[in-house]
Amino acid sequence: MGQGSGRRSSGTAGTVSRVGTLTVDGYRIEPLSMRTWDAFADLAERHNGVWGGCWCTYFHLYPDPKEERRALGHREFKRRLVEAGRAHAALVFDGDVAVAWAQFGTVPELPNIHHRKEWEQGVTRMPDYRITCLFVDRGYRRAGMAAVAVRGALALIAAAGGGLVEAYPHDLPEGKKTSASFLYNATRTMYERLGFSYERSKGKGNCVMTTVVAAATT
Repeated sequence: MGQGSGRRSSGTAGTVSRVGTLTVDGYRIEPLSMRTWDAFADLAERHNGVWGGCWCTYFHLYPDPKEERRALGHREFKRRLVEAGRAHAALVFDGDVAVAWAQFGTVPELPNIHHRKEWEQGVTRMPDYRITCLFVDRGYRRAGMAAVAVRGALALIAAAGGGLVEAYPHDLPEGKKTSASFLYNATRTMYERLGFSYERSKGKGNCVMTTVVAAATT
């Protein structure tokens, strides 16, 4: 099957249903793995490796294995992390095509957040998981897909046992808008709609938000 037929609007936090496969608002959610690597790579390649060719590796890079990363290139570096089980994300599918993702993982897996030192100074409880990066295909933006991806990530976290989850969205002044292509972790407003609570500011224009995810019962 080729490219999906088009965009569907996303609801709010809503309910994640399981009917054979995990779905959110009718979109299939799959974990990033070697089985789904080709679909992930196809989405990244349609957008020149995303974020300037990062391939969603930035948040893994503390410490940065610079020589290895440069020798392999970001694509292969990411692929090896996935192969080793050291990179996680919720992939959103429209048909057989991946159209969005939400990267998540433990703090050791994703240590390199922006304003890291400031974040460390304010930690009162270490999160079990953090959501660090969202990406949406350009043909699906401003249709609620970032929220679908986050809800997919939360469902996968629940399936893995749940826990305290942090995210670091942009905290835009009221009335200010910016290009969706620059919002690597969406906005405070979106996370509030998904049930996250504001904890504190982080750097200029970003913040720390949390939610507690219960373990899945089925």
